[in-house]
Amino acid sequence: MPKLRLDRFLSNQTPLSRTDAIREIKRGNVTVDGVIQKQPSFCLETEKQTVMLSGVEIAYKEHIYLIMNKPKGVVCAARDKLSKTVLDIIPEKYRRKDLSTVGRLDKDTTGLLILTDDGDFAHKCISPKKMVPKKYIVTLDNSITDDDIAAFSDGITLADGTRCMPATLKRLNDRQAEVTIFEGKYHQIKRMFGVRNLGVNALSRVSIGLLNLPEKLPLGEVIEVNFDELAEKTINFSQN
Repeated sequence: MPKLRLDRFLSNQTPLSRTDAIREIKRGNVTVDGVIQKQPSFCLETEKQTVMLSGVEIAYKEHIYLIMNKPKGVVCAARDKLSKTVLDIIPEKYRRKDLSTVGRLDKDTTGLLILTDDGDFAHKCISPKKMVPKKYIVTLDNSITDDDIAAFSDGITLADGTRCMPATLKRLNDRQAEVTIFEGKYHQIKRMFGVRNLGVNALSRVSIGLLNLPEKLPLGEVIEVNFDELAEKTINFSQN
């Protein structure tokens, strides 16, 4: 059973810095099993004792895993001077000091986004070596051709000379297509279509590996998910 200092527990499980956690403890805002605890160094049995911060229970979790249906207009960053970030719109109960996005979606791209404070999982999920496919629905300013589909399959060379891995392009209707890539270069999909003289009007990620964007998850909302299920559908699915 993990044991932690009370101040470290709070800084790990909430957005509080270590300094802020110590301040809250010394102010008498933290209870352990119903008793006010003012010693930051108090040794806590994390899975056995109940910690409350200002009347709200703080449950111990080694890591947290979230799925968001990212809306337009927010950026995948910890902070931004001009725009709201995905961390700004996450409910307080899910916020942690080291929470970050697994990869990035552009400001005007919507859809499936994973957030976690588990750096090892995040690294594996975005590593090209893992070959985890990311599927998008794209709306274009013109129709795709068979030549466009073949070019994506061969691997697009971007305008700056960067070579992309082979990708799958599937025509859905006159101006809409499904794109599957296995990497995540900066503005990659828009740049790939740019090479083919096609403009992207809308872009939404619908799946990562076997993990699909939940149909009933509204834009801007998040749900917490189980690590085992998440890993099975993302970093481990290709090994099954």
